[in-house]
Amino acid sequence: MTAEKIREVIIDILSDIAPDEELGDLKDEVPFRDQLELDSMDFLDIVMELRKRYRVQVPEEDYGELTSMQSTVTYLEPKMQECQ
Repeated sequence: MTAEKIREVIIDILSDIAPDEELGDLKDEVPFRDQLELDSMDFLDIVMELRKRYRVQVPEEDYGELTSMQSTVTYLEPKMQECQ
């Protein structure tokens, strides 16, 4: 899966979790929490959706890698190589 496709996947997941948020203007380097009204449960929902939709396991010690769009895409790229 390409970086652009992973970005689309994350935006899709975020739109399900925070449907009232404007996701078109997300800045890649700025943490999600600084741009969106997300709490820790929302963050866990992102991890769970990645597991459910793509069977991607994100260990708890790696949660810090999913703070911004850029860090999330960088972290997920090798894990989602096999996904379509």
